[in-house]
Amino acid sequence: MGYTCRPAFPFSCEKLSPVLGITVDQLMNLLGKDLYQINLKRNITEIEKKEIEALELPGIDFVATAKRTYPMGSLAPYVIGFAQTNDEGKIEGKMGIEAYYQETLEGKDGSKTYQKDPYGYTIPNTNPIIEEAEQGEDIYLTIDSRIQMFVQDGIAEVSKDTNMAWLTFSVMDADTGAIVATGSNPTFNLNELNIESYLNPLTSYSYEPGSTMKIFSFLAAMENGKYNGKATYQSGTIQVDDATIKDFNTKGWGVITYDEGFAYSSNTAATNLALGIGRENLYDFYSDLGFGKKTGITLPGELKGDIDFTYRTEVATASFGQGITTTPIQNLQALTVLTNDGVELQPYIIEKIVNSETGVVSYQHERTELGQKASKENTDKMLDLMYDVVYSGKTDAKFFKTDNVTLIGKTGTAQITGPNGTYLTGANDYIRSFAGIFPYEDPKYIIYVSVKQYDGNFKNVASMVSKVVEEIAKYKNLTTKVEEINYSKILTMDNFLSANVTTLQDNTKLLSLNPIILGDGKYIKKQYPPKNTTIVAGSKVFFITNGNNYLLPDLTGWKTSEVATLCKLLNIEYKIDGNGSVTSYNYPAGTNITEITKLEITAA
Repeated sequence: MGYTCRPAFPFSCEKLSPVLGITVDQLMNLLGKDLYQINLKRNITEIEKKEIEALELPGIDFVATAKRTYPMGSLAPYVIGFAQTNDEGKIEGKMGIEAYYQETLEGKDGSKTYQKDPYGYTIPNTNPIIEEAEQGEDIYLTIDSRIQMFVQDGIAEVSKDTNMAWLTFSVMDADTGAIVATGSNPTFNLNELNIESYLNPLTSYSYEPGSTMKIFSFLAAMENGKYNGKATYQSGTIQVDDATIKDFNTKGWGVITYDEGFAYSSNTAATNLALGIGRENLYDFYSDLGFGKKTGITLPGELKGDIDFTYRTEVATASFGQGITTTPIQNLQALTVLTNDGVELQPYIIEKIVNSETGVVSYQHERTELGQKASKENTDKMLDLMYDVVYSGKTDAKFFKTDNVTLIGKTGTAQITGPNGTYLTGANDYIRSFAGIFPYEDPKYIIYVSVKQYDGNFKNVASMVSKVVEEIAKYKNLTTKVEEINYSKILTMDNFLSANVTTLQDNTKLLSLNPIILGDGKYIKKQYPPKNTTIVAGSKVFFITNGNNYLLPDLTGWKTSEVATLCKLLNIEYKIDGNGSVTSYNYPAGTNITEITKLEITAA
């Protein structure tokens, strides 16, 4: 909600100008205009309104206007999307959920119909027909704001001092298909709309997936009874009609087993298997998993990719993810067969929709199974192969290894087609990707990461991913090695925006939490986590006031994820070495953040 201000003399420009953020001279110039009323400033906040009211100046009035604001403006912007006021004064969704669920969110305007005389006045003793306005419904997303922050922080860290066309990183609940986090570079702030691309990377990026597709081509061979992991073949190169298919190590590794071929990410192994089952069987298996089709996730602009291939050379390249295109959301959907004993799940982003006035749930998502696509025996075998990819140390996949939770997966490297239809040949003209599942012992999450034309060492991306996975594991207590967390009391975060700091400190619900109040202001202008977030008793919650002085808290013993949240909220550049709890940092507690050039954290 924003406000406009209509002044009248006399009042004190000296008192009003700092609140409005304009100079005394500018204010005097505005008031010097020969107008009945002057609009001094549009879209002021609730906090600014309270500060103006506290001045008790005569001649000031406020007019309420509608405006969509986003308290966590940079959190999952491509999912949430944004809405703007159009020329008719109506708020209109332009992207993401805001656009897809426009009618659900906007509600219905009210009206009053009455009889009037020639002068426009209501005729006495006539009854008007009143149609009450209806509030829009509340939409609850599957996004876990904590995991989303882990992902976004990781992307921001690996993007520093490097160039790339884009990077996308998504996390899915392996048991339900819920998208719990999805982030990208480039990204944007919903309140600033500093948008470089209007395409949602999760659904609207379609590209050659590379060797992550071997998960599904090998699985297709298993399902068609053509896979013997102990059988051997000659690696290195293979001739298919007029094309020579090569492994990334063109000399190969000699005669090896097909199980070893998967760990080495051998193109010749995938080619042998694909040609063994034939074009129709490979195509049908890909198609049955949903490749070449939209998943139906409720986000606008979803692409379906392209898995058309006919000739033997095309069958060969399709087996290792070239000559076909897929989207991140399709890969996530297909990976659910591995975590559900061969049953595929439809991905989703909406948990429920609730009537904002009555509280009645009009939609509640239920797990959507898309059918049995593979046997449990074969999906268990594939999980074992993916374990070997990371832990055998045969390829760069070893850099994804984590310490406290078992992350398994498959890497991919795909060439990029140029404008003339041929592959680009630059040193960084590749899309590198990783499809992962964790924990291996009892899969709870599926991840999919890809980066295009990254000029840094891919090891840095792998380290970032493993760090985020560790953070999720600690947060969700997925291993006995993580810190003990008291789950005896689960709370739902309230909305404290615009609350008085004194009132906030007296709030009984916060007695079970660990509030971190930042700044010397009287009112709360930003909070994290946002309202309706599920949090555990004892968790840190952050409140930024409308003050001018923000001091660095004592970070000793904080979790690295908590430090990252603090730095992101206060726009502090930071670097964290290690995982776990903070042991030291390079500025003393109480330092004004304006004096901090870069916060360097050591954790163990």
